[in-house]
Amino acid sequence: MTTRFDPYRVREFDLSGLQGISDETLEMHFKLYAGYVKETNRLDELIAGFLSDGQIDQEEQPAYSELSRRRGFESNGMVLHELYFGNLKKGGSDDPPANSAFARAAAESFGSFATWKADFIGIGKMRGVGWAVCSQDPTTGGLRNHWITLHEAGHVAGFRPLLVMDVWEHAFLLDYAPADRPKYIEAFFRNVDWSVVASRLAARETASRAGTEAARAR
Repeated sequence: MTTRFDPYRVREFDLSGLQGISDETLEMHFKLYAGYVKETNRLDELIAGFLSDGQIDQEEQPAYSELSRRRGFESNGMVLHELYFGNLKKGGSDDPPANSAFARAAAESFGSFATWKADFIGIGKMRGVGWAVCSQDPTTGGLRNHWITLHEAGHVAGFRPLLVMDVWEHAFLLDYAPADRPKYIEAFFRNVDWSVVASRLAARETASRAGTEAARAR
């Protein structure tokens, strides 16, 4: 029996010239992201080796377990970086158009877009290393903001990531002091590609239908 995981490839992002996030920071950040891709592929190969005989022996379980846990860290780091880079662009804007689908969804969930943004920024300012992520609830179609510790702790199963902000210090340390994370967050919002964020948003009817079908299956 042969287990084969298709290797992931490093994606390219043209983000030079962002406001408040230097090209030097991005160059360093892209290299870090590439490391997550490389490590995810390496772990896939090692895990495939354990599965080559179709079973995990008792003696193999400790090593297999550690590899699998580590893969959760590396693969989430890979995907979150792709979402983060993907929702940035040169010439972005602080806020989406007031009549856009995302602005309306934020207002429906939080009472106003301004309240949603305050909540997202507040999460981004939390102490610790991790991510601020706005996701869509697949059951209600509503938006929720979450803190993701490291890369893998805090995700809500089934929720769709819409807006992803890296708040590990490597995302801004060349541009801002650690205590100046709020300045980095301001810079992040000046570069958001709201069209990409909106493209990740499922229609509320689709999300509601998916939630209803999931409830029926339980």
